[in-house]
Amino acid sequence: MTMQLESSPLLSIITPMFNAGEMFATFMQSLLAQTLKEMEIIIVDDGSTDGSGERADAYAQQHPHVRVIHQANGGVSRARNAGLAVARGKYVSFPDADDTMDPAMYQTLVEMAERDNLDAAQCNAEWYFKASQQVKPLIPLDRLTSTEVFGGPEWLNKALKTHRYMHVVWLGIYRRDLIERLKLYFEPGLHHQDIPWTTEFMLNAQRVRYTDRVLYRYYMHDASISNRKRTGQRNVEYQRHYLKIAQLLEELNARYRHQVTIYPAFHYQVTHEALSVCHCIRREPEEDARQAMIADLFATQTHKRMLRNARGVRQWYQLLLWLSRIYRWRNK
Repeated sequence: MTMQLESSPLLSIITPMFNAGEMFATFMQSLLAQTLKEMEIIIVDDGSTDGSGERADAYAQQHPHVRVIHQANGGVSRARNAGLAVARGKYVSFPDADDTMDPAMYQTLVEMAERDNLDAAQCNAEWYFKASQQVKPLIPLDRLTSTEVFGGPEWLNKALKTHRYMHVVWLGIYRRDLIERLKLYFEPGLHHQDIPWTTEFMLNAQRVRYTDRVLYRYYMHDASISNRKRTGQRNVEYQRHYLKIAQLLEELNARYRHQVTIYPAFHYQVTHEALSVCHCIRREPEEDARQAMIADLFATQTHKRMLRNARGVRQWYQLLLWLSRIYRWRNK
């Protein structure tokens, strides 16, 4: 079901949804409570089988600025791309369907973007751990406070140097015509596709600003893709996504090196993502799976990629330590 609005909104909210469960109602309440009125909400039902799609249709029938796209299950990237194809807002954002937002989140970010002619406006967020009900800020104030306007590469450098920043698209709003000019879409089938997407966006952004206000709550639970425990072949397949991300980040650095400053933090990030695979190799209980991950690491030349991109004494120490372990563990 698609509802057409009379005029273009300032903001398009694009949310992939697959079996959102009981959190979907809480998510929708936080969206409908937003003080920003010039926005459209696009829910992309990615083949839900738990009734979430029907519940989304019910919201669309009651609220003219809510639109629903139903499609066969194809993953988060295809769902976001489907939303981008119909979005009409000056800016877009991509919240997850099991999280919540402060009522002032999108008005705050849109006002920042409009006032300073921004390509992106980002805010702080908090983790909410459902099991313990504890709350933890994404970026502590002692790491980063609200900023002035930066160029995209300068902002990304500053953010990455906190070692708390995450490449997540739900952290802000993004100018849609820049996305369209870049033909910047999400790669189907790639987990954590936010990482290369936000990196390329920032490498092209002219004006970005950050507020340290905590306006988004990310719910940590065992059912989330990123928090799910994996072993065996499932773990092998999942770690291939991180190997691919490290490759994509290195390719982005090479592609844009003559256009913008490629800061040491950008190289550091390549090795950082690849090192996460090393940690998973150590924790993997099945020897066949461990050997498969080690084989993937060498087959993709990731060991050389990490050596090319390591920056700083501490990362070099970590890298050499891990490579020595991997060589010992590897079946010749």
